[in-house]
Amino acid sequence: MMKTNSSIFHFAIIFMLILETKIQLTDESEFLVDRSESSLFHVPKNLSLKTTILNISQNYISELRTSDIVSLSKLRILIVSHNRIQYLDISVFKFNQELEYLDLSHNELWKISCCPTVNLKHLDLSFNAFVGLPICKEFGNMSQLEFLGLSATQLQKSSVLPIASLHISKVLLVLGDAYGEKEDPESLQNFNIESLHIIFPTRKEFSFILDVSVSTAVSLELSNIKCVLDDNGCSYFQNVLLKLQNNSRLSNLTLNNIETTWNFFIMIIQLVWHTSIKYFSISNVKLQGHLNFRDFDYSNTSLKAFSIHQVVTDVFSFPQSYIYEIFSNMNVQNFTVSGTHMVHMVCPSQISTFLYLDFSNNLLTDMVFKNCGNLAKLETLSLQMNQLKELASIVYMTKEMKSLQQLDVSQNSLRYDKNEGDCSWTTSLLSLNMSSNILTDSVFRCLPPKVKVLDLHNNQIRSIPKPIMKLEALQELNVASNSLAHLPDCGAFSSLSVLIIDHNSISNPSADFFHSCQKIRSIRAGNNPFQCTCELREFIQNIGQVSSEVVEGWPDSYKCDYPERYKGTPLKDFHVSQLSCNTALLLVTIGVTVLVLTVTVTALCMYFDLPWYLRMVCQWTQTRHRARNLPLEELQRTLQFHAFISYSGHDSVWVKSELLPNLEKEDLRICLHERNFVPGKSIVENIINCIEKSYKSIFVLSPNFVQSEWCHYELYFAHHNLFHEAFDNLILILLEPIPQYSIPSSYHKLKNLMARRTYLEWPKEKSKHGLFWANLRAAINIKLMEQAK
Repeated sequence: MMKTNSSIFHFAIIFMLILETKIQLTDESEFLVDRSESSLFHVPKNLSLKTTILNISQNYISELRTSDIVSLSKLRILIVSHNRIQYLDISVFKFNQELEYLDLSHNELWKISCCPTVNLKHLDLSFNAFVGLPICKEFGNMSQLEFLGLSATQLQKSSVLPIASLHISKVLLVLGDAYGEKEDPESLQNFNIESLHIIFPTRKEFSFILDVSVSTAVSLELSNIKCVLDDNGCSYFQNVLLKLQNNSRLSNLTLNNIETTWNFFIMIIQLVWHTSIKYFSISNVKLQGHLNFRDFDYSNTSLKAFSIHQVVTDVFSFPQSYIYEIFSNMNVQNFTVSGTHMVHMVCPSQISTFLYLDFSNNLLTDMVFKNCGNLAKLETLSLQMNQLKELASIVYMTKEMKSLQQLDVSQNSLRYDKNEGDCSWTTSLLSLNMSSNILTDSVFRCLPPKVKVLDLHNNQIRSIPKPIMKLEALQELNVASNSLAHLPDCGAFSSLSVLIIDHNSISNPSADFFHSCQKIRSIRAGNNPFQCTCELREFIQNIGQVSSEVVEGWPDSYKCDYPERYKGTPLKDFHVSQLSCNTALLLVTIGVTVLVLTVTVTALCMYFDLPWYLRMVCQWTQTRHRARNLPLEELQRTLQFHAFISYSGHDSVWVKSELLPNLEKEDLRICLHERNFVPGKSIVENIINCIEKSYKSIFVLSPNFVQSEWCHYELYFAHHNLFHEAFDNLILILLEPIPQYSIPSSYHKLKNLMARRTYLEWPKEKSKHGLFWANLRAAINIKLMEQAK
């Protein structure tokens, strides 16, 4: 894990430098190959020809050859830092004409061989083993050079001449541990640069005579300054600062990694105070000893901004008020003291010029600036990451700050009791950051009346109470990472345009939010436990109609959390019909559907004569019940007739004159309704009874037949004869042709039978009658048991 973090940090440094040299990177045009921390001893082979960025840092590579990178014609950025390269021939890059960024820092380079080089924008040779400055005369041709990193143990004025004509934005100069033995004070004179960063040898008392004032730099940064002895050590650095008073070009000074005494620390500030420097920063300071420096001279300064970061000190052996008094009365506009364990800050002794104060990451308490009326010009105050506890004390502190517009008291332990009485903020406050505290709902009863930007994220707020004071000027509200269950009503925030309310407990946001908050231009409400039910349907519809530029994180951050079957489903993919969510509409729909079905079924019943079929089914069920109680042998013994004849009364002449005589002369027993129906029984029961007792059922088909309702009934029952299911018991005789259009729609069974069964057609020629009767008699001929007389 440490290795990964180191790699990430290294990349961060690299890309910050890339941005400084203004090399533009885009996803479309760049192809990155990262082989850092891969235990490589050589440049990897077979790299993609598309490679534009190659990172082989933090390996064991000891040599760069032309053959390693000759094929990488598109290479723009090469990072080879933290390897073991000792010698470099610049000509290895002669085929890489697109190369702009080359980082060879933190190697073991002691020599380079120069030749016509590529026109680099960024070249870093710092933290190597060079004795003299590694500047070749060919470097003077790098007209685009913006950053140059160098390292040396000896500096000579002539070494800089090859690049004297170049206008370089920034030079990093790392002085080796042996620096100082042969020192040329004016060796920096020929540098034509805007920014210079000099890193002196570590763990060594400052004893250098290098004149940094001769540089043309506007910005100067000096690192590794150790001055803890009461001898010449401090005087060397004192002389460096005194010479800066003669450099009117210098406006930015940064001192890093300082180890000194309290007295000399204050003296450093005093010396810089009387220079042309406008922006002064000191960071990573280790202090010791006493403080005897009391009379600080605030006159004749050009300073506009002064900052102190990360101070470590031994146990104080003097009153800390000395320091607070010096700091509080500084006549600068911007003042920062951060990461110093400072426990207090006194009020300036007179009306202060402070416009900006940053006292973040200290140990300040609620007593800071109490009853202080001399900060009337202060516009911005940051008390982030301190030991503040009572919001009421902060409110009281601001009352005298008549110009305060921005206040940051985040990452403290602030709380507010609604019973604490007066809550009178300064009326000038426009931006207030109270995030990462322990504030609850009651904080909405104590807010600046004209605040425009309010940050309350990461507190313990469960709801925005009603009624609350109207914040008509509020434009941006951040209440993310709380426990809010609902979106706020904009009734009290009539000007609200930006709302950040993600990571809360909102499950069913109000669908009226966008109606009540007409001025919303940006909302971030994702990562909440949305319940994907009917109540959420209208909100999803409303948010889907809003531009994705307004709804930040849509749709990726908006997902269902409940019910379980929808968990993880994006809200845009959750669909539920209006019918299932509207009970009244659902009941009406069901009622209408049932009514339509009832009407349809009734119409169909009437059209297909369903009542008759129901009566027949009833009769048939009774007969089936009787049939199940008889054994198979008994059923066979029930056959009394060879055939049952069904015909229309209009065809009775043919039946009696032709059909009966030709069948009965062969001793075939024929069943007719007029002679075999049993009086007293229903017609339906007689029909069923005759069909059951007959081996075959003969139907005489004609246009008259299809007009007879009883013929239809007889055909229906014969077709469904329960006692003859295992064999074919129907015989159709077509006496006269029947046009299809003349068959009623209710005779669908007759249509089906005629379509798929073979029927006997009565021939008109007498010569064919004999064959007709022979076929018919053969079809019904079966030996029946003798009936008892």
